[in-house]
Parts: sequence; C-alpha cells; structure tokens
Amino acid sequence: MLRHFPEVDGAYSHRRRDYFIAGFTFFCVAICLLTDGDASLEKQNALGVCGWVFLIGLLLGEDKLVRTQVLVAVMFATIGEHFASPYMQGYIYRFHNVPAYVPPGHGMVYLTAVALARSGFFQRYARQIAAFVVLVCGAWSVWGISYAEHGDSVGALLFCIFLVFLFKGRSPLVYLAAFFITTWLELIGTAVGTWRWAEIDPVLSLPQGNPPSGVAAWYCLVDAAAIGGAPI
Repeated sequence: MLRHFPEVDGAYSHRRRDYFIAGFTFFCVAICLLTDGDASLEKQNALGVCGWVFLIGLLLGEDKLVRTQVLVAVMFATIGEHFASPYMQGYIYRFHNVPAYVPPGHGMVYLTAVALARSGFFQRYARQIAAFVVLVCGAWSVWGISYAEHGDSVGALLFCIFLVFLFKGRSPLVYLAAFFITTWLELIGTAVGTWRWAEIDPVLSLPQGNPPSGVAAWYCLVDAAAIGGAPI
C-alpha cells in the first residue's frame, strides 16, 4: 500500500512552484546533456557553474529541511559517482571524469522528485502513477533480459530493488517521481554519448543495459541517505 511521505502532505499540495521546478529541471537536463554531447571540457565546466546557480535559485524557496536533504543528496550522490564511474567504471563519461554539472544536477533531480511527490497531481493519482511506473519499468526489464542485444540482468535486479523501496520504503511518491526524471536523463545522456554503461557490471559481473532498466533504484538510495542524514 502506498503511503504518503510526511513532507509531501498538507500545505505543499497544489503549489504551482512544484510544477515549475519539475518543468524547469526536465528542460535543463535535456539542454545540458544535448550540449555536452560534443562539448569541450571548458564548456562542460561552464555548464557546471550554471547548474549551481540554478540549484541555489530553486532552493531559495524551500525550507531548511528540504535544503538540507538536497545538500545531503548531492554529497552522497557525488561520492557515489566518483566510486561508480572513474573508479569502478560501471559507466564512463566522455572525458572519463565526473562532469562539473553532475553534482548540482543531482540536487536538481532530487528536488524535482520531492516537488513532484508533494504536488497535487501525484497526491491525487498516486495509485494510477504507481501502476503505470510498475508496468512500464517491468516491461522494460522483461525486454532487457529477453530481447536486448547484450542483456540487462542488472536492470532487472535494480527493478526488483525499486519495487521493494516503492512498497516498503519511507517515501514512495518520491521514488515514483524519480523514475520519470531519471529515465528522462538516462535515455538522453546515453543516446547522445554523454556517458555509456559498461556491458558487464564490474561488481556483479552481470550484463547491463545502456541504461539499465531499473536505474531509478539508485535514487531510492540517494533519498534514503537524504532522509536519514538531513535531521542529523
């Protein structure tokens, strides 16, 4: 049974600001990744500066708890990026680095998931959205392990983890929202060659898609870190 996340109830509902945050982030993600598809390292760094300006601007309208959650999410995700990409090479960026726009980008993506989760639309149609996400991501996972050229066992595993978070986790609406924004950025980023996932996961030694179908599960971990770390 889907439960409401405490921060997405009450006075936050039906605010136009939530939809603005989501729309602005979806737009910025597309422009940033398309630009970085063939950008120089200098332009990549400039995108990073823009990302921090945008993130700070969006956070000005948030309360202290949400700001702190975003800060924790950025720190946790950035550490994870450096471990998973340059060190483990589970996925590789064009310059074999972690682009400067990635840390603020994680902040905007996490804030978008929170904003959508507390929006009137997600509050009103939570069950329908959950059914849609489970069906789409489930079909993607089945396709990955059955018909994809290189297979996507990692994606199927991540999808199972995502389901556990969705039905047992503390903030299911945030996870549902994360599916939409992470799928958006992963499909664009991999399509234009901003990064590429390794065909074989270096930890599990299993085939994975480019991108894996259940990639939104990683943001469940980011949210868990943000929720647990912010009060501290």
